[in-house]
Amino acid sequence: MALVMIMFMLCLLGFSPFSTLASPSSIITVSVFRKFFPSNIANPFYTYNNFIAATKYYPTFGSSGSLDVQKRELAAYFANVKQETGTLQYIREINRNNVYCDTSRGIPCPAGTKAYYGRGPLQLTWNYNYDAAGKAFNMNLLQNPDQVAQNGVLSWRSSVWFWMQNSNCHTAITQNQGFGATIRAINGGQECGKGSETQPAQNRINYYKDFCSQLGVSPGGNLGCA
Repeated sequence: MALVMIMFMLCLLGFSPFSTLASPSSIITVSVFRKFFPSNIANPFYTYNNFIAATKYYPTFGSSGSLDVQKRELAAYFANVKQETGTLQYIREINRNNVYCDTSRGIPCPAGTKAYYGRGPLQLTWNYNYDAAGKAFNMNLLQNPDQVAQNGVLSWRSSVWFWMQNSNCHTAITQNQGFGATIRAINGGQECGKGSETQPAQNRINYYKDFCSQLGVSPGGNLGCA
């Protein structure tokens, strides 16, 4: 009876007694990282060690649920990273002339209306996202958003923060909603709900399936967001 109660309490707290605890570094090794992002393509700014350092801030990232779920989450994360950065080539958004300043939430744009373009592995964008990330990190990213493009650990951390705390990406995978939900969370307004898969969304799906294959796990269902 005591064992049953312990298992019940673990489930209430979000832990599965049947899960296999892992860590991102045990699934995404240096060699796997380099297969995903070859060094002749990826920008040297994006290092494996900085990625691992950033994951330490979020212990449940890539370590929740069964081993298959953990692998799917990391494959999903990196599939979106690959699409956002062109296989980790780009630190900053190519087109920096767009206005990502929305003051309707009471958050100003002290660095300028065009200063909040995409940066980092998931291309953190908009003044309100920089503000929220800065508060989470105890930093003033609203005043100086380019810190995300200058500090390697911070850059990775901003993307894992967005995945874990500023969107439903983590729960989309760990609660079996499917990869398509991560596309909606990251760029749904541009890529989803169009009646058929847009090319960027299809790219993400293809990358996800490829990474799942490399990690030896099935991709699951609900992959698209059309």
